[in-house]
Amino acid sequence: MTSTIKVNNIQNQCGQNIINENSNTITIGASGDTIALASGASQSGFGRTGTVDWQTGSIKTATFTAANGEGYFCNTAGGSFEVDLPAGSAGAIVSIQDYNNTFDLNRLTVDPNGSEKINGGVAGEPVQLETEGQGVTFIYIDSTVGWRSVQDNQFSQAGVAPAYVAATGGTITTVGDFKVHVFTGPGTFCVSNGGNAGGSNKVDYLVIAGGGGGGGDQANGYGSGGGGAGGYRESGGTSSGNYTIGLPANSCVSALPIAAGGYPIVVGGGGTKGTSGPSGPSASNGSRGANSVFSTITSTGGGGGAFGGSPAPAFSVVPGGVGPGGSGGGGAGPAPTTTGVGAGNTPSVTPAQGTDGGTARTPATTYYGGGGGGGASAAGQPFVDAAPGPNSADGGAGATSNITNTPTARGGGGGGAAYFSGPTPGWPVRPGGTGGTGGGGAGGYSNPAGCVAGTAGTANTGGGGGAAGSKHPGSPGSVDAANGGSGVVIVRYRFQN
Repeated sequence: MTSTIKVNNIQNQCGQNIINENSNTITIGASGDTIALASGASQSGFGRTGTVDWQTGSIKTATFTAANGEGYFCNTAGGSFEVDLPAGSAGAIVSIQDYNNTFDLNRLTVDPNGSEKINGGVAGEPVQLETEGQGVTFIYIDSTVGWRSVQDNQFSQAGVAPAYVAATGGTITTVGDFKVHVFTGPGTFCVSNGGNAGGSNKVDYLVIAGGGGGGGDQANGYGSGGGGAGGYRESGGTSSGNYTIGLPANSCVSALPIAAGGYPIVVGGGGTKGTSGPSGPSASNGSRGANSVFSTITSTGGGGGAFGGSPAPAFSVVPGGVGPGGSGGGGAGPAPTTTGVGAGNTPSVTPAQGTDGGTARTPATTYYGGGGGGGASAAGQPFVDAAPGPNSADGGAGATSNITNTPTARGGGGGGAAYFSGPTPGWPVRPGGTGGTGGGGAGGYSNPAGCVAGTAGTANTGGGGGAAGSKHPGSPGSVDAANGGSGVVIVRYRFQN
């Protein structure tokens, strides 16, 4: 048998209603009272009020899975990480807040569960939070929209004095409201003030690696390949003055966030020239240039040019893959047009840091020559045997940047070498390939008057070295390849307004 108690009001000892029913509305507690559940008790049926329980005792610094009804402070000072949302159910709520204004330095990724959506977007696609001080609240609606951001706040600089990047290191020049640091050798970019978003807290950069050395050659060796330019990587320039950058493909590349501390600078040296000699074993490929490094940016040294071998059957065993790098080294003759060429943008980055080397001449009856080294903006030219005479292979063109406020071309490929057999009276007097604009060295060549050696890549441009000009038995003189040019690192930022 069940018992029933029927009352309209329950009062405390002072005569105040603590439970009151009026027109089907039940009021619990009197004015000023605190309603509390006993320890260990739970509630159901009340629902949430659109707020979350903030987890202030657990600041998140690494990837984690969020729970319904909770809010999290996320600290990305140590690097980017990910928040995995829970499986969605109608009314589920999660809040995320930048802990100490670092989302602009290292973004936070918010990833939905499985194929669920965020704001009706692509199923399973995450969103990025990369604004300083940003906070977002997500509520799950249904499978059509998924998680909806219903509140989005951002840190305001109002009342905060702008601060600007301050640093030392390298050779420093002032361009209006901007400082430019040029490193032509190893050093440290020492940041004493990382600035803030109201002033500046990012730096633009140009990082070029050392160019590859030109390929060596042997007597009657058919022509060697030019060295590839050092890898060319540059930010878009929008954070420090909207100057003209070298490569259009880099226009959307972001400047680097910066903080107080020391940033070691590595400036890659040029690759060494290949050796030349009277026979195949004494000739060698040019070596790859050394990498240049600033912060998270590494540019790869240019590929070395391949050496010219003779006779053709002996050369056929020489691998063509000796010349990959930031830009690839040129191939050597005689060789099929599909071999002996160094691949550029190796290892691969986006946008590409360089181009491929040019191909050598396929065996012919009269003229042979090596391919040009790849440049920052154009591939090395192939050697062409065509009437009225052969066209020597030029190095690929470099790129011109205004990061120092003086337009300067860098990253040119080395020219390929030319070799012309046939009767001496009929020899055309043609030079080797020209170096690519931006510091590429010219290729060597031989003619009845003598042999001309390749020229070196220009220092601090990452230009590839010129290839060795093959010495024909009927030509007096010696033959030699040339070294690649060293790289450079340039950093630019706003220091005042």
